[in-house]
Amino acid sequence: MSRIGKLPVSVPVGVEVAVNAEQVSVKGALGSLVLAQNAQVKIENKAGVLSFVPLDASRQASAMTGTMRQLVNNMVKGVSKGFDKKLTLIGVGYKAQAQGDKLNLTVGYSHPVVLDMPAGIKVETPTPTEILIKGADRQRVGQIASEVRAVRPPEPYKGKGIRYADEKVAIKETKKK
Repeated sequence: MSRIGKLPVSVPVGVEVAVNAEQVSVKGALGSLVLAQNAQVKIENKAGVLSFVPLDASRQASAMTGTMRQLVNNMVKGVSKGFDKKLTLIGVGYKAQAQGDKLNLTVGYSHPVVLDMPAGIKVETPTPTEILIKGADRQRVGQIASEVRAVRPPEPYKGKGIRYADEKVAIKETKKK
């Protein structure tokens, strides 16, 4: 069985977990998330501790045990603490501005780029060159951050563009005559 799948998930105070045959739902201070139940994994809730057991000895069931455990763990962390991604803009005149559920980017194009944020995702700009994306669903936060970065990915010669705060961009050397 998966090593990750063997670890239990403890449910903090203020978070409710409901497990039925079709889905797992988690409710907390930052929202509620729902995940489809996998037929190969049994989830047991014993006094605020979730354990995951494969229903058969197949390799697929073992793998899905670890996957389900980590997905539910991310849901529990998301509704209690939340997830965030920080992006930075590098380049002369590059700036970002959050207006409600919209993000306005000025990143060297002839027009500003406006991105709409879906429900459950909040965007902040502490400074004009920083973007902070927050939400309860880890996958959606990462996906939105990836879409914002894709507007102007960092280029390899000067490093200009939108990058994750912890991302290192390898700068290439220019051609020599």
